[in-house]
Amino acid sequence: MTSPFPAPIVPPSVRAPIPEATKPHTLWGRIRAGFTLDPASIDNPRIDQQRIVFASQTRYFELTSARAQRYLYYVVEQLDERQMPLELALLPFIESAYNPQAISSAQAAGLWQFIPSTGRNFSLRQDWWYDGRRDITASTGAALDYLTLLNGYFDGDWLLALAAYNCGEGCVGRAIKRNEALGLPTDYWNLQLPRETMNYVPKLLALAQIVDSPTAYGTVLPSLANEPYFAGVAIDQQIDLHKVAELADLSTDELLSLNPAFNQRVTAPNGEYQLLIPVDHVEQFTAALASLPANERVNYQHYRVRSGDTLSQIAQRHQLSVSVIRDVNDINGSLLRVGQTLMLPQLAGSPAAPATNTLAGADSLRYRIQPGDNLWTIARAHGTTVNRIKRDNNLSSNGLTVGETLVLQTGGTSSGGDARRVAYTVRSGDSLYTIAQRFNVDVDKIRDWNQLGRYLQPGQQLTLFVR
Repeated sequence: MTSPFPAPIVPPSVRAPIPEATKPHTLWGRIRAGFTLDPASIDNPRIDQQRIVFASQTRYFELTSARAQRYLYYVVEQLDERQMPLELALLPFIESAYNPQAISSAQAAGLWQFIPSTGRNFSLRQDWWYDGRRDITASTGAALDYLTLLNGYFDGDWLLALAAYNCGEGCVGRAIKRNEALGLPTDYWNLQLPRETMNYVPKLLALAQIVDSPTAYGTVLPSLANEPYFAGVAIDQQIDLHKVAELADLSTDELLSLNPAFNQRVTAPNGEYQLLIPVDHVEQFTAALASLPANERVNYQHYRVRSGDTLSQIAQRHQLSVSVIRDVNDINGSLLRVGQTLMLPQLAGSPAAPATNTLAGADSLRYRIQPGDNLWTIARAHGTTVNRIKRDNNLSSNGLTVGETLVLQTGGTSSGGDARRVAYTVRSGDSLYTIAQRFNVDVDKIRDWNQLGRYLQPGQQLTLFVR
């Protein structure tokens, strides 16, 4: 994505409202009823080719719908409010396989795959605490704003707008000018565009054709309810997301899947944020939050400044950033006083350093379980995976007991102390070799991190540790 050109916004084509008595009962039915691009009537071999690829991936909708069920209703609601084509609700299937943690080799992130600069252009804040590109509601609003702007820029032509969403309006504009100079048609199907963009719109239309007539293409769509999955709860004080999960009686993984924008698994110390909570847990969460003492919202360590300490040394020692320490302690500049007490957040997922950790071998260490730990945070902190920890410690469940010791095999798992965890969605045509080349990691490490079999499936999620 590139920065949008200023352009007058032409209102999208208005869809006739659906009579209450004939409204569909399933989400797929609702999406079909809102199709306005008429994908079934478009006969083009590029669409046929993409449809055959999707139809041959028998588990595609099974794998992707499991994630999409959390977000798809909200996306459809937002499109409906703006009277935009409901084919656009399928766009995150193409962009990210509906995985808000997906990140591309070009650093595009989130359901809608915004690169950093375009995200900032659409007011998606990105800092140490928070990345709005992964915020479900904020990124959806930004994507629909961008698509609406593109639709206006190309005089209401949604296919050109979609192409521009992929390669940029400048790219599409130049292709149109080339065709105009040659006296050729300037519709999407006659433009010479980058290869990815030539396939991008056909992929979306192929998906729409399958959703429109799944039986005709031998596809079974998993049942998705036409009802909201989550509701937003405003939070005006900093809080640890693990505490939120506890208050809402949710698994941490479920809570994080709805709130993936918080980089440190804790909200920022200043400002108001919205947390997404499954609708049937909202009442319990709000009641529990109201009675939660302020000092239990975030786990802080008290640190007394010693002679010779600097902010950068303290930050490095506790695996924080200087700006975070400044934010939390309301410090301007870098001046510290000996004896001054600093509040240092103990962030979810930060590596603990208990005195009982000792090396168990060249490629392993022993880790004593601390209060608040769970398998996901321990795995993330030590560059390994939950499945590997469970396998190496003969764990049959995710339950942990404070004080017990885990053996963590780290050799060949992490790409180094500065490695970051990346969620990658396998795309059609990917192989372990091409993924390894793209992220500069070893094929064997990808296999080890993900306990892979022989084959990859489009839509499959991989965990990578990259520099």
